[in-house]
Amino acid sequence: KPGEQKHPKEPSSLQCMHLAVVACGDRLEETLIMLKSAVLFSNRRLCFHIFAEDSLKPEFEKKLKEWPSSYTKKFESNFYPITFSVGNAQEWKKLFKPCAAQRLFLPVILKDVDSLLYVDTDVLFLRPIDDIWQLLREFNSTQLAAMAPEHEVPKIGWYSRFARHPYYGTTGLNSGVMLMNLTRIRSTHFKNSLIPGGLTWEEMLYPLYQKYKNYITWGDQDLLNIIFYFNPECLYVFPCQWNYRPDHCMYGSNCRGAERDGVSILHGNRGVYHDDKQPTFKALYEVIRDFPFEDNLFQSLYYPLQSKFLDTVHTLCGRIPQVFLKQIEKTMKKVYENRVIVYLGANHRY
Repeated sequence: KPGEQKHPKEPSSLQCMHLAVVACGDRLEETLIMLKSAVLFSNRRLCFHIFAEDSLKPEFEKKLKEWPSSYTKKFESNFYPITFSVGNAQEWKKLFKPCAAQRLFLPVILKDVDSLLYVDTDVLFLRPIDDIWQLLREFNSTQLAAMAPEHEVPKIGWYSRFARHPYYGTTGLNSGVMLMNLTRIRSTHFKNSLIPGGLTWEEMLYPLYQKYKNYITWGDQDLLNIIFYFNPECLYVFPCQWNYRPDHCMYGSNCRGAERDGVSILHGNRGVYHDDKQPTFKALYEVIRDFPFEDNLFQSLYYPLQSKFLDTVHTLCGRIPQVFLKQIEKTMKKVYENRVIVYLGANHRY
């Protein structure tokens, strides 16, 4: 583009923020709402990497094309079939939820991508992806991935009570939001419980699965916990507000970072967007789903959210609406300030 400055040495894959998701079965709508939340607030260009069953691809393409051009110009989308480079594809497919194990193969498949944010389909961004993307710069020389703990309180955490395999730290890791430096993952030899020497990521996956398959409950997430148990120096742990789940409020509020700064990324696991068990989570999902792209963010997103939250105050999560609203309010204010500055700049005639 005329006048656009580009760093001469920066490959094109570094010019956008890479976001990967794996969608199978009935996850089409949920995935589209997640992508919508990413596009609504982010500043830099996004590159979507969507791994989906063949039957879902045309529907994805159709729906994304229906978005207004002011938003479609903010991203490009790449589609991939579900493939597993090592081991038995049927076994990988049956591991936990259909296709979930695909995320383990991202470093192998996306050979030209340097860094990547992987998220589950049931994630919603309440602030720009740019902000979590910045955490890549905080990695030290050995760190190559970032995840949040599975729980904040060991006595009510799943891994600390039930796991029959090694897991990271005192409460394990949740892999629903995972920041990955793929270049480092591809070039690292990982310590493991299989052989005394290190193994590459691809070499390690299937033998590790074979060794632990009778002990794992949460599929690929358990395998990631096992990998980082043996390689703790490779992991950057980010705080719970970047992967905020019902567990953080349904037993009383136990995510201090969210209480302080608000939820940055909402993770509606346990199907809470689609039942009435956690109406606060469902309210956020429905408001982002129903938001008409070109409308006023405060009028058509923030205010409906506030009024929906009034109906959830009888629930444990609903008692702390500020936790859910703080970051999204801050983000919307920034979006407006940026638009006003651009508008004033364009109309400045002095």
